[in-house]
Amino acid sequence: MQMRRIGAAGIVVTLAVVAPGCSRSARTVSTGGTSTVASAPALRENPASASDGASIYVTNCSSCHQADGKGIPGAFPPLAHNPVVTGDPLRVIAIVKYGMSGKIVVAGQHYDGTMPAWGQLVSDGDVAAVVSYIRAAWHNDTAAVSPAQVHAASTNR
Repeated sequence: MQMRRIGAAGIVVTLAVVAPGCSRSARTVSTGGTSTVASAPALRENPASASDGASIYVTNCSSCHQADGKGIPGAFPPLAHNPVVTGDPLRVIAIVKYGMSGKIVVAGQHYDGTMPAWGQLVSDGDVAAVVSYIRAAWHNDTAAVSPAQVHAASTNR
């Protein structure tokens, strides 16, 4: 078998032809050693959400909720398979934007803590990106949210 060398130009052309087709149905996002596939519906609703949301999540959320979204039992609730995350998008937007404190139960586990309000620290676009990310990551497979929905949640508060 004879091997053929491909120059840098050949690689660039190959990537330009192949790469766009790879991102049509899903996009893999690296989150500090793990990879998550963002769903196609999430990418259609908010195209920046996959990469931007993952980056925002790793920077601001993963220390409590963990890179795999499973949280820390008794301390920080999981976001993976959490009905609040996959339910009404306005509810999870409000939690991210305005914070939350008090007792909650997730998957039979009790939590009594505080989720900080991020709305004064990040833009509506960033809130939309991270909410879209957590709604699509870890097999949550729910619809993305838009910055307009985040803004609407602010005006309806």
